[in-house]
Amino acid sequence: MANDKSGNDQGSVSGSSINLVVKDPEKFAQNIARMIEGLTRAANTYLKSREDGRLSAETTDDIAEVIRTLAKVVEYWTAEPGRSVQAQSKLYANYFALWTSMMQRMSGMPAAPVIEPGPRDKRFKDPQWTENQFFDFVKQFYLITARWAEEMVEGAADLDPHIRLKAAFYVRQIANAISPSNFLFTNPEILRDTLDSSAENLARGMDMLAEDIAAGDGELRIRQTDTAHFAIGKNLALTPGKVILQNDVCQLIQYKATTKEALKRPLLIVPPWINKFYILDLNPEKSFVKWAVEQGHTVFVISWINPNEEQAAKSFEHYMREGILESLDTIQTITGEKEVNAIGYCVGGTLLSYTLAYMAAVGDTRVASATLFATQVDFTHAGDLKVFIDEEQIEAVEKKMGVRGYLEGKNMTASFNMLRSNELIWSYVVNNYFRGKEPIPFDLLYWNADATRMPAANHSFYLRNCYLDNKLAEGELSVDGHALSLGDITIPVYNLATREDHIAPARSVYFGSSFFGGPVTFVLSGSGHIAGVINPPARGKYQYWTGPAPRGDDFDAWLAQAEEHPGSWWPHWQDWIAAQDDRRVKARAVGGRNIKPIEDAPGSYVKVTA
Repeated sequence: MANDKSGNDQGSVSGSSINLVVKDPEKFAQNIARMIEGLTRAANTYLKSREDGRLSAETTDDIAEVIRTLAKVVEYWTAEPGRSVQAQSKLYANYFALWTSMMQRMSGMPAAPVIEPGPRDKRFKDPQWTENQFFDFVKQFYLITARWAEEMVEGAADLDPHIRLKAAFYVRQIANAISPSNFLFTNPEILRDTLDSSAENLARGMDMLAEDIAAGDGELRIRQTDTAHFAIGKNLALTPGKVILQNDVCQLIQYKATTKEALKRPLLIVPPWINKFYILDLNPEKSFVKWAVEQGHTVFVISWINPNEEQAAKSFEHYMREGILESLDTIQTITGEKEVNAIGYCVGGTLLSYTLAYMAAVGDTRVASATLFATQVDFTHAGDLKVFIDEEQIEAVEKKMGVRGYLEGKNMTASFNMLRSNELIWSYVVNNYFRGKEPIPFDLLYWNADATRMPAANHSFYLRNCYLDNKLAEGELSVDGHALSLGDITIPVYNLATREDHIAPARSVYFGSSFFGGPVTFVLSGSGHIAGVINPPARGKYQYWTGPAPRGDDFDAWLAQAEEHPGSWWPHWQDWIAAQDDRRVKARAVGGRNIKPIEDAPGSYVKVTA
C-alpha cells in the first residue's frame, strides 16, 4: 500500500524562450566544478558500500529478467516476416509523418502534431515543448517510439498473459526513464534554469544527490518531501489516546472519547503492516480516527511492529491471533462488550477477512459488522503488483528475506514507487538533482517514505497464498484443522473500492464482494488507494457512487447503474454503521477499570524506522 498522489507540482510553467548565453562565465565554471565535486562524492559513497560488502550488486539479475521477458516479445514479432514488416512499417510511417510535419513548420506552414502527451502527463507542460521546434520534435519522436513499444507488447497476442503484463511494465519503466524530460539538454526547463543561474541548480542538485545516497547508506533514497518538517507525535498522529496492549507483533491504541455518549459497539481498525497506521491519523484535518471519535465511536487501532529478526517466523496466523484476536480480547475486557464493528484497510482487510473466516469456523461472533477499505480477498483481477508475482520472483524475495528474516522496507517502497515512476521517481529526479529544488513539505509523502519491513514468514504466506495461488478466495486455507471459507462470513460487510486504485483495482474489490456469505454494501470512491479513502467531509473533494448489491464479476454493469454523490463517503459509512446498531452508552475511559495504559498514543512501535 502506497500513496496515490505525488503532490510534486513545483515546476513552474514559463513561456519565456531560452537564451543560450551564460550570464556569468566565471560563476558558471565554479558551479560546474561544484557539480563535479558533488557527483564524485555521490559516486564514491555508492561504490564504497559495494566494495566493503555492505550492499550486494543485485542489478545483474534484475537486468537479466528484463532482457529475458522482452526477448519473448521480440521473438513473437520476428517469428513471421509479415509481423516484422508490419511492426516496422507502423513505426517508420509515424516517423515520416513527424518529419513531414517538421518540414512544414520550418517552411512557415501550419502543422498539426502527429502525437500529443496524454491529458495527465505533466512532463511536457512547459510551453517550450510546443513552441520550440527542437523540443517539440524531440518530444514527439519520444512519444511515437514509446507508444509503438507499448503497442508491440499489447499486440503480442500469443504470449502468456503474465509475460505480457511484465513486458508492458518493463517497457513502461524503460520509456519513463529515457524520457527527454529527464535530461539536461532535452528539457527546456532544466536548460533554462542552468543558463539563468549559471549552473547553480546543477551544483545544488549534485549536493542533494550525494546527501540522498549517503542517507540510503549507498543506495539512492530520493527525497520526496522535506522530512525535517515532520515528526510522529508532534505534527503527525496527534489524536489523543493510549497504548493499552503490547506484544510481539503489535500495539493496540485506544483513543480518548470526545463525546458524552458512545456507540455501544466499539470500533477496531486493522491497518496494513506494509505501511504505518498513521495514514488514518495523518493530521487533525485529515484524520479518519479523529473523525470517527467525534461521531461517537470508541476507537481502537492496531499499530503493527516494524519487524526485525525476532519476528522472522511470525506468519499470517500469528498476526491474526496476536493482532486481531488478542485485540478483541482486550477490547472486551475494557468495554465489557461482546460485539464490535471492525475495519480492515488494504492487506489489513485481507487479514481481517481471513480472521473472520476462522471466527466463523470456530463460532466466534464478536465481530458484528466488517468494513473493508480498498481490500482484495480474491486476486484474480489484482492490480499492478502482480507484475512482481510469479514463482521465480517470489523465490528471489524469499532468498532476500532468508538472510535477515525480513524484507527491507526500501524494497516495498521501490516497488510501489515504480508503479507510478513518472510521478514518484522521475519528477523528483528532475526537480531535486537537475533543477536543484528542495521538495515541498507534504505529510502524505512523508508517510509514504516512512517504510516498514516485512517479516519473512508473513510476507511469504501473503505472496504465495493470496497473490500467486489465490487460496483464500478458493477456500483452500485452514487453521488448526478448520477450513476457511469466505462464504461462512455472514455478517454485514461495507466494501469500499476506489476508482483509480492501481494496488487494489475497483474491479478486483467488486468481484471479491461475491465471495462473502452475507449482505455486502459496495461503495466506490473517487480518486485512488489513499486519497479515495482519506477524504474528510470538510474538504468537499471527489465523489462516491452507490448502487445495487454487487453480483458476480460485472463491475461495469454495476457502475452503469450506480448513483454519484458529491464529496466524502464517510457520512454514508456512518449511516450504514448506525443502521447496524445505533445504541449508545456512556463514553468509555481509556483502559477502563481493568487495564493500565502503557504509553501515550501513537505509541513507540510506529516510531521505529526501517
